[in-house]
Amino acid sequence: MISIPNGILCAGNLTEDILVWPVDEVVFNTTVWVKDIITSIGGNGANTSYAAAKLGAPVRLAGLVGDDEAGRHVIAQLQGAGVDTTHVRRSELPTPVTVVVVRSDAARTFLHRPGASREAFRDALEFSRELTAGCRHFHLANPFAMPLMRPQAGCTLERARAAGLTTSLDTGWDALGEWLEVIGPCLPHLDLLFVNEEESAKLSGRDDAREGARFFHERGTGTVVVKLGARGCLVSGDGNQFESPAFAIEAVDTTGAGDSFAGGFLAGLRQGLALDQAARLANAAGALSVQRPGATTGLLSYEQTLEWIRSR
Repeated sequence: MISIPNGILCAGNLTEDILVWPVDEVVFNTTVWVKDIITSIGGNGANTSYAAAKLGAPVRLAGLVGDDEAGRHVIAQLQGAGVDTTHVRRSELPTPVTVVVVRSDAARTFLHRPGASREAFRDALEFSRELTAGCRHFHLANPFAMPLMRPQAGCTLERARAAGLTTSLDTGWDALGEWLEVIGPCLPHLDLLFVNEEESAKLSGRDDAREGARFFHERGTGTVVVKLGARGCLVSGDGNQFESPAFAIEAVDTTGAGDSFAGGFLAGLRQGLALDQAARLANAAGALSVQRPGATTGLLSYEQTLEWIRSR
């Protein structure tokens, strides 16, 4: 059973998102009128940290942005949620930017400029006293999004454990198809793995989520949480498996929902919740995220989220 008695150290990418909604068809050499264009934070590391901090967890984020206006905007929003950004470094490359085009049925496509993510974690993350002060848990958010983190993800988690931290990983989608080559070395060093159904199938070769969870357990992972989208999630650990149903809501934009879910789950554990209650809080965070355009704009405080759950 994992435990997060104090702060969370997160490593991951940070982006500025420019979200355009709704766009059901793009025809070149024409003008498409839309309801909204929103600029907000994005990136798996930023979204997850923001969600966990918004829900009351002490969070420190390690990552890289450009020394530009977009980077300053992202940092300001994270700090506004309570995230410690003292270990977010600056790069000569521009801050990553993603244009998120959202259809009226909440489907999305991304136009992404990696920018500073191309050199994030060029130097291995060392778990110094300064970096880990006040933190008892390390979360790695989508190593696939950071090219230089791919080959060192496993040893990064191993070093985190050696420093006395419990560990978690949210896999993300691998556009390069390296899947188990990157995630395989991580599995023996994980107390908690977040993965969605499609990612689980790619990694394990098993279409059934429960069988996928067994695959990860066999390779040394403690607790496995499989995100099932509109059906909620499957939690597997300590010889027990259960599903936590999703909340019935109308999705507007699913950008960042998985990150909000992971941040919610970690915040729940930090609050001392049992796995089933942490899963319910995570489902709520994911549901709140998708009801408004933007990865984090729909998120609420811990008490407000509990009140929202009670009202359902």
